[in-house]
Amino acid sequence: MDIQQLFGIELPLIQAPMAGAQDAALAIAVSKAGGLGSLPCAMLTPDQLCAELETFRAATDKPVNLNFFAHTPPVADNERERLWRQQLLPYYREYGIDPETVSAGPGRTPFDSEMAAVIEQYRPEVVSFHFGLPCPDLLERVRGCGSKVISSATTVAEAVWLEQQGVDAVIAQGVEAGGHRGFFLNRDLNSQTGTMALVPQIISAIGLPVIAAGGIADQRGIQGALAMGAAGVQLGTVFLLCDESRISEIHRQALLEQTTPTALTNIFSGGPARGIVNRVMAELGLVAQQAPEFPLAAAFIAPLRAAAEQQQAGDFSPLWSGQNRSGCRSVPAAVLMAELFRQ
Repeated sequence: MDIQQLFGIELPLIQAPMAGAQDAALAIAVSKAGGLGSLPCAMLTPDQLCAELETFRAATDKPVNLNFFAHTPPVADNERERLWRQQLLPYYREYGIDPETVSAGPGRTPFDSEMAAVIEQYRPEVVSFHFGLPCPDLLERVRGCGSKVISSATTVAEAVWLEQQGVDAVIAQGVEAGGHRGFFLNRDLNSQTGTMALVPQIISAIGLPVIAAGGIADQRGIQGALAMGAAGVQLGTVFLLCDESRISEIHRQALLEQTTPTALTNIFSGGPARGIVNRVMAELGLVAQQAPEFPLAAAFIAPLRAAAEQQQAGDFSPLWSGQNRSGCRSVPAAVLMAELFRQ
């Protein structure tokens, strides 16, 4: 089954949910253009999500995907936090920040009963998860609303596990993808493979529709994924310069600079995520063992990010991007969608 049939959409494309980079405007534009628009919910309160859904429903009756994180919140580690503050101390001093005023915060919260109540109220067509799935009771509440359930897999083993839990489709997240790795069974970065290698392996291993994600930025990439047997594609980075995007001007300029590479780093949140290499990544190294676990590390970098951005510098900003940003264009999302699927 292709994802048009599964989700009731016209084109085999999901707009990747991108927390901090978008609001309902992008999801509305993509859904109106025939794809599946997505709302990132991990950084929203229930009231904020309701407001986003009201905006979406007022603009279109097309299907929508609500995306949540399903991670287990970590226990704070005071010694690890102390060591991380110490490593960041030269930067705090540079910007006149007292490190003792910086403490860990939740940053991103996993799917819970309050969000399940929002699902029950609005009954979205699709609910997707990152970092596995929530507990069975919460998942059953989602299914009870008639929503299709999908989740990200970064390995064949994760895809098989998701199928065993009864999801409707699996997103095969290749290592090229921007933002956070969705892994949940194995956190070894050496287990992460590229989209072109991962998708056919997952297709062979499970009997569900497989959605290719990572490194797809144009019509040729979409056609290649579908030719491999993917039921559809999920694209995120390619939409970041669209008129409906909410990224900063600093982020926009970084995306336009095609020569700066991307890399996986845990500095910004504690969890490996792909972004454009900037000062703090280059100076501290991409993977810092002292960084508090996801998502606690975000609070420690936040004051540095704010201070640098006031000076129009992205030295401490998470400039999320996939490896392939060649398709990014400053146009309305509907124009980009038409180009991606032009005959």
